[in-house]
Amino acid sequence: MRKADVLPIYPSRTLTQRGENKYTQPYLLRDLKITHPNHVWQIDITYIPMKNGFMYMTAIIDVYSRYIVGWGLSNSLDASESLKVIQQAVKIHGKPAIMNSDQGS
Repeated sequence: MRKADVLPIYPSRTLTQRGENKYTQPYLLRDLKITHPNHVWQIDITYIPMKNGFMYMTAIIDVYSRYIVGWGLSNSLDASESLKVIQQAVKIHGKPAIMNSDQGS
């Protein structure tokens, strides 16, 4: 792996720390029974470290079937890139009843 300049990246122990956030909302899906596909979609954005910066991946998963309904890569955190992923997923799979997201850090 060293010859190919590929090195593993290990997460630190405190990957996410909660700060003071005025806009924290209660988790409304806690007691919801998810009974069919397209009931709840979960969206998340994660970063992929590269040699000269980062790429950002947006992924959408159907919570009931655990099927990836959409994903995309971008070199910026621009909201339009995530909206393109959502629009493409809705175009292919139809509109979900609920679109859920974590609250980030």
